[in-house]
Amino acid sequence: MHNEPQLRQNQIKAPADYGLSLPDWLHTCIEKSPPGIGQTCPVDTDALLASSFDLAFQLHEGQFRVSGEPYIVHPIAVANLLRDIGASPSVIAAGFLHDVVEDTDITPEQLENYFGSEVRGLVEGVTKLGGIHFTNRTEAQAENLRKMFLAMASDIRVVLVKLADRLHNMRTIQSLQSDKQQRIARETREIYAPLANRLGIGLFKWELEDLAFKLLEPEKYREIQMEVSTKRSEREKRLEETVQILKDRLMSVGLEHCEVNGRPKHLYGIWTKMQRQQKEFHEIFDVAALRIITPNVETCYRTLAVVHDTFRPIPGRFKDYIGLPKPNGYQSLHTSVIGRHRPIEVQIRTEEMHRVAEFGIAAHWKYKEGGSPAAGDTERFNWLRQLVEWQQEGGTDDHNDYLASIKEDLFDEEVFVFTPKGDVVGLRKGSTAVDFAYRIHSEVGNHCHGSRINDRLCPLSTPLKNGDFIEVLTNRTAHPSLDWLNFVATPTARNRIRQWYKRSHRNETIQRGKELLEKELGRNDFDSLLKSDAIMKVAQRCNLQTTEDLLAALGFGALTLHQVINRLREEIRLQNIGPEEALNNDELAKKIEIQATSNQTKSNSFSKVPIIGVEGLDYRLGGCCSPLPGEQILGTVALGNHGITIHRQDCENIISTPTERRLPVHWNNESSIESERFPVQLRIEVIDRVGILKDILMRLSDGRINVSDARVKTAFGQPACIDLKVELSSARQLKITMNQIKSMADVLDIARVGFN
Repeated sequence: MHNEPQLRQNQIKAPADYGLSLPDWLHTCIEKSPPGIGQTCPVDTDALLASSFDLAFQLHEGQFRVSGEPYIVHPIAVANLLRDIGASPSVIAAGFLHDVVEDTDITPEQLENYFGSEVRGLVEGVTKLGGIHFTNRTEAQAENLRKMFLAMASDIRVVLVKLADRLHNMRTIQSLQSDKQQRIARETREIYAPLANRLGIGLFKWELEDLAFKLLEPEKYREIQMEVSTKRSEREKRLEETVQILKDRLMSVGLEHCEVNGRPKHLYGIWTKMQRQQKEFHEIFDVAALRIITPNVETCYRTLAVVHDTFRPIPGRFKDYIGLPKPNGYQSLHTSVIGRHRPIEVQIRTEEMHRVAEFGIAAHWKYKEGGSPAAGDTERFNWLRQLVEWQQEGGTDDHNDYLASIKEDLFDEEVFVFTPKGDVVGLRKGSTAVDFAYRIHSEVGNHCHGSRINDRLCPLSTPLKNGDFIEVLTNRTAHPSLDWLNFVATPTARNRIRQWYKRSHRNETIQRGKELLEKELGRNDFDSLLKSDAIMKVAQRCNLQTTEDLLAALGFGALTLHQVINRLREEIRLQNIGPEEALNNDELAKKIEIQATSNQTKSNSFSKVPIIGVEGLDYRLGGCCSPLPGEQILGTVALGNHGITIHRQDCENIISTPTERRLPVHWNNESSIESERFPVQLRIEVIDRVGILKDILMRLSDGRINVSDARVKTAFGQPACIDLKVELSSARQLKITMNQIKSMADVLDIARVGFN
């Protein structure tokens, strides 16, 4: 490909030469406006679609799918699917072009010159979504999902192209290897089908679910398919009789404009119902449903009365999704009745409601131009807004937690409740007043101290039911409780509680560290000391960024009071020495460096020992600081016949050791110390919950890190403290390990400490 593709003007190579069959609507566009691409965006719809197809046709020429078909077959199919759901011309054009930036040499800037900024934005949005691979919740998948939801937040139509792309790939997946088919089917069922449901695109959702079901559960799929087809004629006859009875009754009461038809339920829906109800196929009666399309909303309710008058309604099976629409915009009346000796589900909706149920956001006029949700539809996309806000605020650095929250949000079962003003709020099934409070605003949740449900005071842990009126009672002095984590149902609430607790707990540890230091040093000029360069340099010597970090580490126990005091005194002493003493110190430092270099030269014959400078001597690693390869170390000569002890250079015992008993040493980079393991003690402060130790140990096991000792201390209403003795190969591995543990949602703090 050339960087500047030579684009044909008013001419297109015959697709028939490649055995391609173009959709009739595309033929019409090409006939009305033959493709020609200049430096300005085509203003006519036919020209836009014909030109976008022509460019995709040229750029993908010579590229083939795994099946051997010309690659252009895929973009044509994606565009055709988008047209079927009523997407706007810009979105259909993006369907033709969705792979050109990723798979050819054309640039986004060139694309904008040809088709304008809207098409470019959609294509770039889809390009950023490529490479989502569901492989054991890997970091790559989590990061790609973050990009996907950010792209959706800026233009929700981006995901329409992605879903159409995935649907066609699932339809033609047979050419791929079996393991790849399984991976793609799994991510389709766990991510894309629920996403289509969230956006209300039933046409995509049902087929994605069935295609994934066919690959992931082939035996169950064939079994249900056989069961459905075995008695199809009997079931269709019964359905036709029921339809005719309803048509006659509706006509007799003057509702002749209603359209009545029957439809079989999709196979995955039947299977999930069997799983949920623990029943066999012959025990599931409503494997088909009736749908009644009416002229207006009033007729929906009149039709419902006729249905209930004609057939006996089943108690507890009526749902009014017209008065209380689902968050994805779905509206219908649902009821179940006994029809022709068998239960049957009946759905009643208007033509507009039916379009929204089939095509979701693509059927909504507010999304024809521009991709941001309209002002009146914020609740419909509240789940997306909160998800993006959470990840932009830092949410959680743990990829497993992020993926779990995504899947939970996508698979939401809803319960609908009312605010005191009568506004409808959709929440996850099992939600409580705390979940409701955090849905309203994070500050409402943080200061919640009680709730009224239907004007009655109720415990915060009370599960909410459909139709409940909720009033949250707040108090400025109230704050979240760790107990709330035991009953909240939404990821938003859980994450807000954890974030608040981490922030507030840090303030507590800082105050505790400050009190310890003040008690030791006295109050005189203590505030000035905390602002001094000396205390800042002590923090830096402890590998900390700020004085607050130093106080927090002291309050948590990562640093001892003895360490901080000794380093502070030494820092103050160094700042008070004169130029002459400083020169002497510089000379002394140079002598030590020369001596260390000399020792290194002498130690070439000892290339297999892990530490250079102690050849032939008895030495041990100090348990007070447990040094690791990659860290600067120093030896101290113990009194008596106890040999050499190796410390980190910032160890408190080095500071208190006279200079004459210090021995310059360093790790031998040429030895095979990478294969050795050295003990390190970690102290982890966590939110006390069942299974937290197991989760941490599993995380370490995934990193092939051995744990030789684990001890847990708990106190009622307080965080738990876990001391782990782990075996590591280097300082780099220690940093990676601590970061991985610290990223876990329930971990409040982690520090390296000395052995007891």
